[in-house]
Amino acid sequence: MTESTLGNNSGNFSGYEPGSYTIEHQDNILASTVRGPLTPPILEQYQLDMRNACEKFHGKTWGALVTYYGGDLLTQDTEETLLNIAKHRIRHGMVANATVILESKHTDLQQMQLKRIYQNCQLEFHVFTNTEIARNWLSQYLAQQ
Repeated sequence: MTESTLGNNSGNFSGYEPGSYTIEHQDNILASTVRGPLTPPILEQYQLDMRNACEKFHGKTWGALVTYYGGDLLTQDTEETLLNIAKHRIRHGMVANATVILESKHTDLQQMQLKRIYQNCQLEFHVFTNTEIARNWLSQYLAQQ
């Protein structure tokens, strides 16, 4: 699992502060959790870690499960970075994305921003409010590929 935060990480997810993320391989799912907003340096590290993580699938098809906790609306730079990450993941076998948005005051607007990114990539994409339902949908989708 890859972890990055603005400060020291206690290893206990409940102690994570805004500006942190984790990335973890779970069979044919790349699960990441983002506690936003991510500052530009952390976003840059997230992009590097995500690139490295998706290359470990070695040409297999896989899906992304991304859980966002809180956060603000995406800046134009952040949206562009996430678009670049999505395109890289697609080139390395990602066929679907399940996104979960929790603890946000801007869920509808965040969903619209993410939808714009993934529609631009022509990727199968759904937004959920429950991580297990998202994981189940993604697993079923991947099983049909």
